[in-house]
Amino acid sequence: MLSYQHAYHAGNAADVHKHALLSIALAYLTKKDKPLTYLETHAGRAVYDLSATESIKTGEAAQGIERLESWFDSDHPYKTAIQAARAAFGAQAYPGSPYIAASLLRDMDRIVLSELHPQEADALRNAMPYADVRQADGPALALSVTPPDPRRGLCLIDPAYEVKSEYQAMPVLLNKLHRKWPVGILMLWYPILTTGAERQMAETLRHMDAEKTMLSQVRFPPAKQGHGMIGSGLFVINPPWGLEAAAASLQTQFERL
Repeated sequence: MLSYQHAYHAGNAADVHKHALLSIALAYLTKKDKPLTYLETHAGRAVYDLSATESIKTGEAAQGIERLESWFDSDHPYKTAIQAARAAFGAQAYPGSPYIAASLLRDMDRIVLSELHPQEADALRNAMPYADVRQADGPALALSVTPPDPRRGLCLIDPAYEVKSEYQAMPVLLNKLHRKWPVGILMLWYPILTTGAERQMAETLRHMDAEKTMLSQVRFPPAKQGHGMIGSGLFVINPPWGLEAAAASLQTQFERL
């Protein structure tokens, strides 16, 4: 599906949850003086303008990063990524996950990004000319390049869930990736909805056949009356040290909303 445009949702509360934990994981990985691979299946355009019509129309950033940024100290890797995007693209810039990764990774690390939408893929290449950007089906690409070289690394799977079958397909994809890349950190994001469409998938994830997993779920008020998203979920295979503690601390913050 090519209709989804993350510009309407960039910087929302779900992004805060997902991106804060992603940045913690990447910051931990870069502490070791060994190269790594960052792989993303649904990359988007890398950087978003929160003053754009799309963002203002939904009001999601206003209830997300614009409201919640004070949760993060200046030395938090998420804040580091946000400041890097603003320095490069202006005060109203917000980094998507590809740019967050790029701002935290090193020259020796590899970035492989998949984005199927042609305009989004072009914007991604323009924002990140140093990355390996593929206009391709993300799940298929992930399966084709794993295990990657370097073998250490992380894969973020972040579909739009416009198609209901994605709720069944994503656990299957995770299983396949984990079998091909058992040492890889695999992160799957999903929305928590008023319809409960995600519940069966979340239950399937809880019983995933992997030695170590983590499931983080947070809830928040809808950005506007009638909005269907009321929370965010992140399932992780092989969570790095410190991620569970960071997720618990973040959940406490969300519970205060």
